[in-house]
Amino acid sequence: MNPSSLSVLPNAKLWKRLFAIIYDTLILMAVAMAYGAAVTAVQVALNGAPEPGTRAEMGPLGFAGLVILLIAMCSFFWRHRGGQTLGMKAWRLRLIDNNGAAPSWGQCIARCLLGPIMLGLAGVGYWYSLLDKESRCIHDILSGTRMVQLPK
Repeated sequence: MNPSSLSVLPNAKLWKRLFAIIYDTLILMAVAMAYGAAVTAVQVALNGAPEPGTRAEMGPLGFAGLVILLIAMCSFFWRHRGGQTLGMKAWRLRLIDNNGAAPSWGQCIARCLLGPIMLGLAGVGYWYSLLDKESRCIHDILSGTRMVQLPK
């Protein structure tokens, strides 16, 4: 689809967004667990096994790496896989910029940072879409993007 045909599509409804988030969260959790296992394996190889009864921890650098990995993964799908994560594909949702084109890296990163904050604030950024006449979430507005519903 070209940008002009995408720009006329309706914005996605909140319930479809939430189901796509659930689907994608399961995938991101699996990626996070694999990353945690890899970081722990490297730490054990470098420093030896932790004392019995203590937990292995990623530390701040390992956590920063995890955040970067998850942002890069979502941004990659939005930029290079047709604007869709796997959860979005299942619900026929697509992320575009306000002109109908693929979002920029900056827009993708902004969404990745703002979305969880909006969800963490009792979902206020998402609930806003029920009041907005265009069904936009706050992070849609702030990042200059739209989540559209693709036709069947």
